[in-house]
Amino acid sequence: MKTSKYIGLGLAVALVGCTDLDTDLEGGYMTESQKQDVVSTLSQRGDADLAALYGKMASPGPVYGLTANDGYTYADDGGYPLITFMFDLNAADVTAPNTGYNWFSVSSAMDDRTDSYRNPNIRWRNFYQQIKLANDLLASSDASSDNPAVRALRGQALAVRAFDYLNLAPYYQFRYRGNEDKECVPLITEGMTGSAFARATVREVYKQILADLGQAIELLRDYNRPSKANVDMGVAYGLRARANLYMENWAEAASDADSALISVTLSDGQPATRDEVNRPCLYDINDHNWMWGIVIEDAQVNGDYASSPSWRGSFSGSSYSAGVGVYAMINRLLFDRIPATDVRKGWWVDENLEASALASVQWENATGNDVAALRIEGVKEPFLPYTNVKFGMDGGAGASMNGGDWCIMRVEEMILIKAEAEAKAGNEAKGRQILESFVRSHRDAAYAQTCATFADEVWFQRRVELWGEGFGMSDIMRLGKPIVRFNQTYRDDNTNVPPDFQFNLAPDDEWLLMRIPQTETNSNALCSQNTGGSQPLARQNIELTDGVTD
Repeated sequence: MKTSKYIGLGLAVALVGCTDLDTDLEGGYMTESQKQDVVSTLSQRGDADLAALYGKMASPGPVYGLTANDGYTYADDGGYPLITFMFDLNAADVTAPNTGYNWFSVSSAMDDRTDSYRNPNIRWRNFYQQIKLANDLLASSDASSDNPAVRALRGQALAVRAFDYLNLAPYYQFRYRGNEDKECVPLITEGMTGSAFARATVREVYKQILADLGQAIELLRDYNRPSKANVDMGVAYGLRARANLYMENWAEAASDADSALISVTLSDGQPATRDEVNRPCLYDINDHNWMWGIVIEDAQVNGDYASSPSWRGSFSGSSYSAGVGVYAMINRLLFDRIPATDVRKGWWVDENLEASALASVQWENATGNDVAALRIEGVKEPFLPYTNVKFGMDGGAGASMNGGDWCIMRVEEMILIKAEAEAKAGNEAKGRQILESFVRSHRDAAYAQTCATFADEVWFQRRVELWGEGFGMSDIMRLGKPIVRFNQTYRDDNTNVPPDFQFNLAPDDEWLLMRIPQTETNSNALCSQNTGGSQPLARQNIELTDGVTD
């Protein structure tokens, strides 16, 4: 079991401003020893406040807490990791069985646009509650301070606030270009008063995101973080690379991704090797390709179903995925496009329940591919075709605590941003060289472009590399692409997408836009609602294509 100081989640005493360590005390001047005591206390307070800020992301029940009747958490209220699951299930490449055990079926059916449902409330409140924590830290600290502890705290709070808005903006309005003056989400910063806030424009929201990240980069320039659970300058650059990608500021996105890579390469940041990804992975924040993640202790989740291993993983001994067979699967439409020579094809079992990544896995007496067919009464159902084995398990297959860290940013994402942005900035040859170098060296030695355009090829690589990590829907929104889950070939019984989830949506369909939760519009008279579009119907828009899975 890992140890970490991020277990405590309560909001600690607010950090007070302290700009001058020579300030007089009642008894006279401050001695050198007293100065060091102040610095120590400041650091401890900052650690406690940051623990609250970061802790909001992961533990079960961050929005709804424990239920009144029997003291458990809602199984879909698991913080940021499960919100990313909602993002991906809205899109095309992640699917799951449509059964009464699937708490996330509303995301696959896209009736999470119903504003009275719990799902959209979780997606809204989680980020705005964290924004409030960031605003409280910024309001209670001195913006002019030269104290390293204060600068580090403020830099991280600004970066996390920008991160929160980056997880709201793409879902409540269409892509940045062409929609700059349309309503997005309410913009709330430190020092603002009142209880009612109108929706800011897309332009205003992204302007604040860039401003926050610009400040964060400067404030964190000399900061040495104690853990990858903290934001540092490289992560702030990475977040700004994401923002510029969304805004189609291609040169700036490429530059920021490069700065992020330079920062992390100075430590241990290199892409994971073929051998390292040819097994269940992405559960340990100490992996060298992670840039930022969430430390999730066994003690934090303690077998709770409101956790990523319970839903997205396939190896937990206390889960919905394995326990009742509600496995997270790749859409066969995408799986069949992945070349057999690509090591990542082994992140999912095929139609015969075989995957190269299972070779080193053992669950009770089953080893390798036999794990896929293993059935343990009340604990594990056999895998379904195309079940993912990408995400490993802290403690190994069959462990029941549902611990396992969550990756928010890794080196590979920055490489893919750089490749896309360089090409779209006008230097396709450079973008192509970046992409080919990464894929051939780390994923597929026989790599050759499969899509008609390089832009779609980069998207294809993102869809494979970042599958299940929360980028599916934001990429569709920023690229102005349709959701394509089925077509004339991959339909009916020739797809693993359940019949009710077999539908496609056009890129301008207003049903793509999330609805503001009813609890918000009822209490905030200034906040308007997204309208338009209608609940998708099974088998609609079969003619749509996306350039990748055609």
